[in-house]
Amino acid sequence: MKPHPPHTPRTPTVSQLRAFAAVAEHRHFREAASAIGTSQSALSGAVAALEESLGAQLVERTTRRVVITPLGERIAEHSRRVLGALHALTEEAEAARRPFTGPLHLGVIPTVAPYLLPAVLRLVRDAYPDLELHVHEERTPSLLGGLADGRLDLLLLALPAGGSLPVAEIPLFDEDFVLIVPPEHGLAGRIDVPRDALLDLDVLLLEEGHCLRDQALDICREVGAEPAGGSTRAAGLSTLVQLVAGGLGVTLLPATALDVEAGRTDRLAAVRFAHPAPGRRIGLAHRPGSARTTEYGRFAAALREALHGLPLRLAAPPGNPARTGEGEARYGG
Repeated sequence: MKPHPPHTPRTPTVSQLRAFAAVAEHRHFREAASAIGTSQSALSGAVAALEESLGAQLVERTTRRVVITPLGERIAEHSRRVLGALHALTEEAEAARRPFTGPLHLGVIPTVAPYLLPAVLRLVRDAYPDLELHVHEERTPSLLGGLADGRLDLLLLALPAGGSLPVAEIPLFDEDFVLIVPPEHGLAGRIDVPRDALLDLDVLLLEEGHCLRDQALDICREVGAEPAGGSTRAAGLSTLVQLVAGGLGVTLLPATALDVEAGRTDRLAAVRFAHPAPGRRIGLAHRPGSARTTEYGRFAAALREALHGLPLRLAAPPGNPARTGEGEARYGG
């Protein structure tokens, strides 16, 4: 029997790399197909074609989940870098043509989107009418993956952003956390409450994957507090405050969310922490060296001005410490 001839890898196509990068990010064919706007069958075919081109298995397909092989993990990293470089190429040409025009894919974390998007959308409508803004509300890990592979251009999220790949960050503002309790709670309406008051409270959290959950856990750990036990978790802040209103515990809200979320019911009361209150920093993130870096800096400056009136402290633009907001905040991605 003649031996099989050695396989000669063929150069993958962009669509194959994009399909595989999405599968590696989402670990689910249906979710990956939805993320890149294609059908599940087309995405599966593209991944299979990539495996055939490379002569290697990249994905283990089971009935319940998708497992990326060790080689697949390395190929996924290469795919993200290639896709990011291709996106940078087209981005540079577009930026040189005319700033603040064409598509801009903005990723926003869920604990920021409902409270800041009105200001962002007004700014774009009034100041940048030729900008084609596309908004993607996703959790931080998904946003960072989308930034790395070129699916997203700019992120609005908690800083530092974290992740395994470098990003350029532009701080916008710092905001305090506010403790939300039922109105009959002994702390209701108080100010200057020390952080160690959390020691005796059942602090409810968002489900895993939200950076705000990690921030709340950090604040609890600082004073030795344990969050509420059991399986009670919320997918969003609106559900979280309803759990508090129902008497299941207390929670921490960022100040920019307070009016919207606490205004949904009269069964909530706010508690203010003593200075320095725990908090977080919100800002923009983009790929380092992006051709639109100057454009993003100008957008950040305009957005800071648009945020006046919200319960926050504007952060200093890079290189201008004189505009740093008063007080210290705890930052976390």
